[in-house]
Amino acid sequence: MASDKRVKITLACEDCKRRNYITMKSKINDRDRIEMKKYCRFDRRHTLHKETR
Repeated sequence: MASDKRVKITLACEDCKRRNYITMKSKINDRDRIEMKKYCRFDRRHTLHKETR
């Protein structure tokens, strides 16, 4: 199935540890945990967000 190849993930801010974003990723292309800079509304600045389990 095509839907099994893409999974929902949650991104958490590294500074405040809050889970701010929910997104999709491909299991095939992105085997490791995703890291990206996103805006954190609690810190009011762009911070590093990492994928949580």
